[in-house]
Amino acid sequence: MEDKHNCKGCSASSNSLFKTLNQEETIFLENQKFCKHYKKGDILYKEGSRIQGVFCLNKGVLKIYKTGSDGKEQIVAFGRNGDITGYRSVLSNEPACTTAEVIQDAEICHIPANVIIHLVKTNGEFALSLLQLTCRELNQANSFIKDIAQKTVRERLAEALLMLDETFGVTEEGHLNIALTREELANIVGTATESVIRLLSEFKTDKIITMEGKKITLSDKAYLKKLAKSFF
Repeated sequence: MEDKHNCKGCSASSNSLFKTLNQEETIFLENQKFCKHYKKGDILYKEGSRIQGVFCLNKGVLKIYKTGSDGKEQIVAFGRNGDITGYRSVLSNEPACTTAEVIQDAEICHIPANVIIHLVKTNGEFALSLLQLTCRELNQANSFIKDIAQKTVRERLAEALLMLDETFGVTEEGHLNIALTREELANIVGTATESVIRLLSEFKTDKIITMEGKKITLSDKAYLKKLAKSFF
């Protein structure tokens, strides 16, 4: 279903990228983009495909992942309200290096590549914000590589749980405000599903977390931070 959203009323309006647009540029963007409702499991783009524009997430959750030679997913990031994805492939004019999949029903706007390129060329603040976003994501990727090399699976799982808490917050009941399968958790940590199941059980026994199906509550964040050697 295609729809139109007013950029000023969108959850992405507070994104520093779009804060830099003046009224004329905002109207130009609104007239060029198109928005759709997506269901859980829908794929926005696949690794190796050519992306024709940037995706701006108004509502919902995406998982961004790479696929190994064995077909196993490695989740490298999540997209949530106000985030954009696909811009690196647009700027570099190269195939997508990741796959983006909807994991919570979403409303997403597609901004054509020529619109983004035009704004980069004509709005220096927009270009700088995009460059800063790229640098932040590169820093996150470097941190992930370091963690894989230097931290144990137990430490990486603790860090992943804290990251989910920081990124998505908690429900009124105190559960992480995102429900992931054990396989998806393993795909964040970079390990086998069986290892995550075993470690979650150990965390539960040690009263570090509580679990109810996919619902996880962090009962002892201080211990998780100490274990993860994290600054969350």
